[in-house]
Amino acid sequence: MAKSMTGFGRGEYSEDNYSFTVDVRSVNHRYSDFSIRLPKSLLALEDKVREFASSQINRGKVDIYIKYDSFGQDVDIKIDTNLTKSYINCLKTIKDEFNINEDISLTLLTRFSDIFKVDKIEKEEEEIWNILRVALEKAFNALNNMKEREGQRLDEDIKLKLKDIREIVDNIEAKADNLAGEYLYKLRERIMELTQNIALDENRLMTEIAIIADKSSIDEEIVRLRSHIVEFEKTLESQSAIGRKLDFIVQEMNREANTIGSKATDIDIINNVVNLKTQIEKIREQIQNIE
Repeated sequence: MAKSMTGFGRGEYSEDNYSFTVDVRSVNHRYSDFSIRLPKSLLALEDKVREFASSQINRGKVDIYIKYDSFGQDVDIKIDTNLTKSYINCLKTIKDEFNINEDISLTLLTRFSDIFKVDKIEKEEEEIWNILRVALEKAFNALNNMKEREGQRLDEDIKLKLKDIREIVDNIEAKADNLAGEYLYKLRERIMELTQNIALDENRLMTEIAIIADKSSIDEEIVRLRSHIVEFEKTLESQSAIGRKLDFIVQEMNREANTIGSKATDIDIINNVVNLKTQIEKIREQIQNIE
């Protein structure tokens, strides 16, 4: 099934005082390209995030934004005893120097906040990753759902254009079949007119006419074009990434259309080839957005 390369998904998950919000945006790109924005405290997890994203996306430019909050964590408070002693000694010096009778109280000392060192007790990296992974899964599930919906719309539009292409090929084939006999007759008459006073080997003449007519035949191109249409439709039903293969098939369809156009002399066939190339180009533009 066709899947678009364009989409957006958001995932949120909280556990054990950790909260993650993940936004994922994907747009067209020839290859896979991931841009990951993580808080500095979580940079160690970037490789894990990239590996997870690679398992979800086959092609496209993907921007991943991760927001991280922690609250109510356990903390470890330590006292800088050397700094505290220095403050007390300084305060005593001030008392003695200026004859201040006020006592050095605990309340006064706590105003010097730098004597306290507060450390948050962080979870292990693997534990944080397990929480983040849930948010990532939710975000990519939402992204892929949107890509599938858009892909379904592309699939329906492309199939309508393939139907038009089939009808155009039918018209070209019908016209070519009717023209074959006329072409041989006109070619023979023209040769006879130009060589009316020259004795010709009739068998050799007919052989040469047949060779020229065969070179101008578009039967093979029509057969290959129909084969490409069938292969295109089969590929659309595949569950894997199909964008690159579809792009190749469209190139081959366009090649056959160009060959038919170069061989055609009938104005109706030429007009049909123009319409054919127009529909093929429309499909080519659509599949640029297919993963």
